[in-house]
Amino acid sequence: MKRRAEREQAFLLIFERTINNDTMADIIENANLSRDMELSAFASNVALGVEEKESIIDQKIEQSILGWKMSRLSKVSFALLRLAIYEMMFEKDIPISVSINEVIDLAKKYGGSEDAPFINGVLGTVAKDLDLKNE
Repeated sequence: MKRRAEREQAFLLIFERTINNDTMADIIENANLSRDMELSAFASNVALGVEEKESIIDQKIEQSILGWKMSRLSKVSFALLRLAIYEMMFEKDIPISVSINEVIDLAKKYGGSEDAPFINGVLGTVAKDLDLKNE
């Protein structure tokens, strides 16, 4: 399975958690039992990582959505931001630009017309912040 498809699986798991607030372990178990897809290890690990680092990721989102409140974010945007920021901060083998581009593609597929540009702007802010901290 290609990384793009694995990332999409991770997004779907993260998105489901934003809707029903089950634990990620339960969501993964249910996905493995009830769906026609086999989850990749990457998708499961990223989804579990997002859950584990959720407070750090959400704080980064809140700092980067200037003029917005978290409650105004669509569930799609929120899940995609969590996915991308997790990768950007904790998956050091994935270039930041790849994480951003892949999530923008997912936003175009799953989100509304304004989601992709909004997410791109937020992730650009996060990327600059991470670059400044790494200097």
